[in-house]
Amino acid sequence: MISAATGGETVQAVNLTLRKRLIVVLFALGAVFLALVGRLAYIQLIQAPWLTEKAEDLWRRDIPVESKRGIIMDRNGEVLAYNGSAPTIVAFPAQIKDKPGTAEKLAKVLGVDKDALLARISKRTLLVYVMPGGRKIDDQKAKEVRSLKLPGVYITEEGKRFYPFENLASHILGFTGAVNQGLTGLEAWYDERLRGKNGSISFFAQANQQKMPNENDSYTPPENGLNMKLTIDKEISNFVRREIDNLVAAYNPDGVMAIVADPKTGEILAMENYPTYKPAQYKEYPQEVYNRNLAIWKTFEPGSTFKIVTLAAALEEKKVQLTERFFDPGYYEVAGRKIRCWKAGGHGSESMLEVVENSCNPGFMLMGQRLGKEKLFSYIDKFGFGKKTGIDMPGEGTGILFKLNQVGPLELATTSFGQGVSVTPIQQVMAVSAIANGGLLMEPHIAKEWIDPETGKAVETVQPKVKHRVVSEETAKTVRETLESVVAQGTGRHAYREGYRIAGKTGTAQVASPGGGYKQGHYIVSFVGMAPADDPKLVAYLAVDNPKAGLIFGGLIAAPVVGNILADSLHYLNVPTRKNGISLEYRYGDIKPVEVPPVAGLTLEEAKREMINSHMQLRVETVGEGKFVVAQAPTPGTKVTPGATIRIFLSDQPVP
Repeated sequence: MISAATGGETVQAVNLTLRKRLIVVLFALGAVFLALVGRLAYIQLIQAPWLTEKAEDLWRRDIPVESKRGIIMDRNGEVLAYNGSAPTIVAFPAQIKDKPGTAEKLAKVLGVDKDALLARISKRTLLVYVMPGGRKIDDQKAKEVRSLKLPGVYITEEGKRFYPFENLASHILGFTGAVNQGLTGLEAWYDERLRGKNGSISFFAQANQQKMPNENDSYTPPENGLNMKLTIDKEISNFVRREIDNLVAAYNPDGVMAIVADPKTGEILAMENYPTYKPAQYKEYPQEVYNRNLAIWKTFEPGSTFKIVTLAAALEEKKVQLTERFFDPGYYEVAGRKIRCWKAGGHGSESMLEVVENSCNPGFMLMGQRLGKEKLFSYIDKFGFGKKTGIDMPGEGTGILFKLNQVGPLELATTSFGQGVSVTPIQQVMAVSAIANGGLLMEPHIAKEWIDPETGKAVETVQPKVKHRVVSEETAKTVRETLESVVAQGTGRHAYREGYRIAGKTGTAQVASPGGGYKQGHYIVSFVGMAPADDPKLVAYLAVDNPKAGLIFGGLIAAPVVGNILADSLHYLNVPTRKNGISLEYRYGDIKPVEVPPVAGLTLEEAKREMINSHMQLRVETVGEGKFVVAQAPTPGTKVTPGATIRIFLSDQPVP
């Protein structure tokens, strides 16, 4: 009995243990099940968006759609650079089953070698541009390719940059590369703003790159770049380009640099160089031509145009009076050495005003000596030399100046008349602009306004920036009056234009040799001018590197060109002529100007007869078509040199 009872209790204990273990297992299985359900719910409900996004990233294939690059305009809205949309063929090699057949069909449409296309579309890569011949094609070819309905072959759009005025302002504008990126000039400097943000055409593909069935393509539109309005004036740039072309034909120089600026704002109205190039065909030109904007990059000894700095400093520091007398024996002795004047035998007795008119080197060495090296070089620094001007363009040079501890009596003497220092054209323009602007130095700029391409409204306007005052208004006024006298009665007489009160300074500088000394017979001649002298609206600078004909002087080669640019530009800007300027001093051999006769209101034939009968040897250039003359330029009474060109504007209707 006891044994049986004990056995029964043992069985019950075993059963209880089994039940407990079963319950634990069931609970464990239940917990695992709940965990799996929870995990599944977490994945399905919480992680679903993230997983979907990751999967779509793996499946998605994007065909880029280029943004439309912003238009570049001149200050008056004339388009200087724009993008035309051009179809481009792209292919996904993994989606193309019949590669030889596809290559043959595309080659027939594009007119290229099928083997080259076959090699291209056989690459083991996700996406390829179909080349040769498949980028930026015309609409007809794109239509033919679409009609073929070739698997794995798609049409997208790429921008193609156009420059309608060819080489005009080419070094300012620069150009773009194959993928719409700016490479030089403003195209590179403002690339991010002009380019915008690309869009895409997206679709889902399997691991073998085959397009997933029953999935629609999606389109993300591009964000187009901003349009840019420049400070440049196309018409003034045309005047400059015309004069440079004439110079090149006459003197065959190595290079020409020209800048026209608004001295009150620092706006650059024109900037042209020779050699030049056409941005749309930049590959046809040497790299050094399109990569070097000579007007801001090239550094050279300025010569006598730099004397404006010495004059302004001496007047501001009251180290010289224009009425005091000076005797020039033809040299100035410094540290036991005789530094000669450009004029053999010297200018003799002259006033300090005549020193400036005659560009007398010994007189300027005296000014430099009176100033001392600390004062002179402090003004050189104030005028902005030896550092970048801050113009919004790539490739600006800084020039080279003596360090103050390197300046002895000889260096001080040569610096005072523009020898031994190295500057850039843009530095000289801004320094003279400070004189034109009442003594205030401005920061130059070319971008004027940024415009939303959708609304046409300005989103940003660039404001003029004053750097600092260099000299007083009184000193600036005296310098302008002195430089007007240089043009009317001194070395700048060939820049004189009746009524425009041009003030300026000539320059003729030797070119330094890399090995020391100067290159024999190699000169850079220049002229910098402003007008009208009483209230300058424009500053113009021109330098000619190594002219090869005639007498090599800035007053003979560069001065008349700047005179033409200023006179034409002021007339175009409707700046009225003045009657209170300094009169031109005529010398033996000078050709006196003649007055333009009135011809508006006459017929074309009557106008031509009037010009012939006037015996003024004036040339006539017609603008427009018609029988009647409705306007003329220059206006009647304007004084011009014999042989000058008079533009007459024609219409079918007479002047009312």
